[in-house]
Amino acid sequence: MTATTSTRALHAGPVPRADRALAPDLARGAMLLFIALANAANAAFAGQPGLDGTPHGAQRVVNAVLAMFVDSRAYPVFAVMFGYGLVQIARRQGDRARRILLRRNAALIVFGLFHAALLYFGDFLGAYGIVGIVATLLLLRRGDRFHRVVLWLWGFQTAYAGVLAVTALVGARGGDAVLTNTPNPSLAASSYGQSVLDRLAEWPVHTATVLPFIVIVWLGIWAARRRILENPAAHRTLLRRVAVGCLGISVVGAVPYTLIAAGAVHVDAATVEAMALVHAVSGEYGGPGYVALFGLLALRLDRARRGRALLAPVVALGQRSLSGYLLQSAVWLVLFAPFALHLEGTYAAAGAAVVTWLVSLAAAWALSVTGHRGPAETLLRRVTYRATRR
Repeated sequence: MTATTSTRALHAGPVPRADRALAPDLARGAMLLFIALANAANAAFAGQPGLDGTPHGAQRVVNAVLAMFVDSRAYPVFAVMFGYGLVQIARRQGDRARRILLRRNAALIVFGLFHAALLYFGDFLGAYGIVGIVATLLLLRRGDRFHRVVLWLWGFQTAYAGVLAVTALVGARGGDAVLTNTPNPSLAASSYGQSVLDRLAEWPVHTATVLPFIVIVWLGIWAARRRILENPAAHRTLLRRVAVGCLGISVVGAVPYTLIAAGAVHVDAATVEAMALVHAVSGEYGGPGYVALFGLLALRLDRARRGRALLAPVVALGQRSLSGYLLQSAVWLVLFAPFALHLEGTYAAAGAAVVTWLVSLAAAWALSVTGHRGPAETLLRRVTYRATRR
């Protein structure tokens, strides 16, 4: 094994809560609100990106916030953290890491299949499982020199994003086109049985389209090899540069699309499509940007006990992020499916997202106080570490 793991595992099971770094759990717990906002909007509009094409009044503000800070900017955070977690598990498990990681990621694929079939087509668990297997087999055992390749890839992507932005701005034309939601049949199905069939058809396609996020996962692997979030004080300068630089790219890249989404700028259909592409590519920088920001926040919280206590429910949810994620999907099915309550629109989606996140905070905190893990985490750990227990 390389420096990322020891030859012998110091501990056999999952990481005790007392030994967990604060920043990853804080990031996961907080960003579940952004995931809720994005997915609730998709469900409320039965399509993607889940924005009202002709917003009025406060809808303009909601559209702007979602486009600027949430859409295409929340999932990369979890991709970075997923890669980070792979290295943490490998380091802890030592020479048994390969077997445990393969088992864990295979279980995630199964989780993803059931999640997609029963609840929500836009599942990422299956894709995480596939990427996790690829990373375990091809990336984790590599040396530092090899992992520097990912930094070059992000450099090339930055140049590509710049070219896209310039091309889109130069070619921008006025018009009367509006944002349109790409429909997802499962979200508009008239019965639960039909929605299951639709999701089973949609899930493989969705999973295949998101697999390229392995580049984001790889960046998390690079960061974890340097223990950046375990020791944020030693990497304060790097975290500041990444937070400012990456969030800057994410925000600037979102501005044109945000203006269109808010109804402040009117352009033709080709310009909408071009700005949407710039928005999506620049959104990937939200992953490392937000993670760096939470790393800096964790560093400050280590010095402020009161602040850490106030955010304890967010940390508790981050430790149970899989359960929180699955809970959200169940809520969207009940609230927005045509065969259930069938709520619609911007306000319903935003309100449901915030309330659901707050409820999940309370539930996670209650589990934390009583010393229980989330149900999904418990099941995944049983599958992953069953041989260790024996």
